[in-house]
Amino acid sequence: MTDFRTEHDSMGDVQVPADAYYGAQTQRAVENFPISGWRLPQTMISAMGMVKHACGVANRDLGKLTGSGKNPLTDSQVDAMLAAAEEVIEGKLGGEFPIDVFQTGSGTSSNMNVNEVISNRAIEIVGGDRMALEKPIHPNDHVNMGQSTNDTFPTAIHVATAVQIQTALIPALESLHAALVTKAQAWDKVMKIGRTHLMDATPLRLGQEFGGFARQVELSITRAKVARDAVLELPVGGTAVGSGINTHPEFGARVAAALSQRTGIAFIDAVNHFEANAQRDALVQSHGELKCIAQTLFNLANNIRWLGSGPRCGFYEVQLPSRQPGSSIMPGKVNPVMCESMMQLAARVIGNDGTITISGAAGGNFQLNIMMPVMAHTVLESIALLASGSSAFVEFCVEEMEANEESCNAAVEQSLSMCTSLNPLIGYEQAAKLAKEAFASGQTIRELCLEKGILDEDVLTDALDPWKMTEPQG
Repeated sequence: MTDFRTEHDSMGDVQVPADAYYGAQTQRAVENFPISGWRLPQTMISAMGMVKHACGVANRDLGKLTGSGKNPLTDSQVDAMLAAAEEVIEGKLGGEFPIDVFQTGSGTSSNMNVNEVISNRAIEIVGGDRMALEKPIHPNDHVNMGQSTNDTFPTAIHVATAVQIQTALIPALESLHAALVTKAQAWDKVMKIGRTHLMDATPLRLGQEFGGFARQVELSITRAKVARDAVLELPVGGTAVGSGINTHPEFGARVAAALSQRTGIAFIDAVNHFEANAQRDALVQSHGELKCIAQTLFNLANNIRWLGSGPRCGFYEVQLPSRQPGSSIMPGKVNPVMCESMMQLAARVIGNDGTITISGAAGGNFQLNIMMPVMAHTVLESIALLASGSSAFVEFCVEEMEANEESCNAAVEQSLSMCTSLNPLIGYEQAAKLAKEAFASGQTIRELCLEKGILDEDVLTDALDPWKMTEPQG
């Protein structure tokens, strides 16, 4: 066997690596786009396989594949085509998708890559010669039947996005939420000082603080569901420009139903295929929710980083787990590496939103968006980063955190904002004077009030009870 074989497309013959399942159009794209070395992620390739399988099922059930059109297939050939699509879904042919992300903006190269792989693998399954020029199971006529890249590629983006949010991101956020709730409950009796503007404020409980963090993540779960639901409408069935030329009127709805059955996600046929083909507004909306989740996780990680600062010259109210040595020059130093990891990946996702936004706004002209491959790569990268980052943050940081009760309690009595609870008893202006005098003298509010006889001791004790300050009082 030689190192190459001859494959053919509408532009002529192409030399393709002999053992590759892909064909001429894929090889042309490999040669045309030596740009980044980035390939579409396996999650996108799997989604394209799902779409091709669903399209094959719809065409089979409509009698299109085995009908009276050009080169009708036998039932066994249809089964082989569907089996090859399943292998794409499962990642068994993962090395067969070499095209750079920065390719033709519609994704035609990658669509044909998948078509060619399924075609050649299906021919092989039925015992044919996949290296022959004639393709009895044809990449265009059969695998791509009733389709255009312009509707199936964005459909695959929607499917990949929704599936990854559903199966990876939402479970990771739910795990993070549960871990924070556990800490909030365990630390409900730990008193500490609040901080606003990074300055001392009134007391609260460490459990209350972490309850706030947990609520942030709970809201992020809701936002993830909104991000998933934003992409439920599928463009498939619109073919080239949204008109549905060369496809059956029921095709789009049947494909959506098949994808819903496979994934358990409520995909539907697009309400208007001209909008669905031309615009990626839904994807922009979806990633906007991901951006919001990213800024929440950045904020969460940064707050925990501050709470763990020290151990002697910072807050050190929470003891973070020691994951690795923190310095090449300072012995014994340990850094909040999981917080820093989370903050960096969140920054990447926030930056990714710019790519998605400009691709949606400027990429869509008339009946087609021509920046879809980079949108696919970007949104799936964001989902993967948020999901894996959240899971790692739970396992390697949140679960092993401990409250430093001594450090939490130490600052409460020292806070000048303790005088806030005296407002109803002595008024704001006198309380402000006490705060300034206490700061100048180095005394606590309690000590100064006792020295000056501002209030009876029992009244003062009740008013300066830190626990009472953490709840509304009638």
